Amino acid sequence: MGAAAKLTIETTHLVRDACLCLHVQRAARALARRFDEALRPMGLTHGQFSLMMSLNREKPARMTAVASLLAMDRTTLTAALKPLRRRGLVKVAPDPDDRRGRLMTLTGKGRRALIRAVPAWKKTHAAVEALLRDGDPDRLRSNLRALY
Repeated sequence: MGAAAKLTIETTHLVRDACLCLHVQRAARALARRFDEALRPMGLTHGQFSLMMSLNREKPARMTAVASLLAMDRTTLTAALKPLRRRGLVKVAPDPDDRRGRLMTLTGKGRRALIRAVPAWKKTHAAVEALLRDGDPDRLRSNLRALY
């Protein structure tokens, strides 16, 4: 008999009930759906909102810095930028200091889209924080940061 024969229903239940990865993934998907729904009237997803918000800075952002902040690889970031560029919300230009690199900025249209989206994000964020049983969202954020 192989290893599969030793896999018990108790092990399945242990993973279902205790696996932090599973629980974080489930929570992340539920949060994503909640924020996607809130931002849909503004024509944004939660991922687009986060990406655009990461570009709300005084100087253009390098792709490597934004990819790191959002825990994405550059290929995923490039794909995420395409619809935002097509809609004129984000501009990507060569880095004058390193022609291989790219710099990203919000356009005026992108900034206006974020301004319209922030109230929906705030309302949804407050509702999510109110669901936390211990009422301590800073503790949750701290615990999640310990994982990355």
